[in-house]
Amino acid sequence: MENSKEIKHFDKNIFYKNLNTEFLGREFTYYKTIDSTQSEVWKIAENTANGTLIMSDFQTNGKGTHGRKWYTDEENNIAFSFLIKPNCDINKLDGLTLEIAETILKIFKEEYKINLQIKKPNDIIYNKKKIGGILTETKVISGIVKYLNIGIGINIQKENFSEDLIDIASSIKKEFNIDIDIIKFIAEFCNRFEKKILKRMED
Repeated sequence: MENSKEIKHFDKNIFYKNLNTEFLGREFTYYKTIDSTQSEVWKIAENTANGTLIMSDFQTNGKGTHGRKWYTDEENNIAFSFLIKPNCDINKLDGLTLEIAETILKIFKEEYKINLQIKKPNDIIYNKKKIGGILTETKVISGIVKYLNIGIGINIQKENFSEDLIDIASSIKKEFNIDIDIIKFIAEFCNRFEKKILKRMED
């Protein structure tokens, strides 16, 4: 399936209004449907700006960890990947996936009074059910990280789960019955994470 750039509800003005970063999220493409945000980042990595985001409503072949699929088949969920060009020693990125998960949990707690948990190193859970996940991939040359591709998927409004997932996966809406503004959430994540990645690169 070809990638579709038809934007129906993502308001760039709202996103930029809430964005307070130097580079993360300053360049982005929002797809209505895409095969995989993670795969798209790798396709454009060499010729796109540091901090570029790829976001989508629907993923037909979303990537999870260990070769699993990540299902993004309903609107108003969070599915995005972003590119960082750190050009730093790989040891500076130790524990990065866990730090990303902790950042996401802090946003939910501080902005929405929701307490989620982490199943190390990359799953976000509630009552032992998976709410979200993080996929971190790198391209390393001689111990130096040239490209860092991070994918984040969070079930926000998702209501329909297949039989093999219904007992192990859930969403914010199903568990807490609240609405999350995904545009503001992604912007807030960018604001917080950029500071963390810059600190790692500078230390």
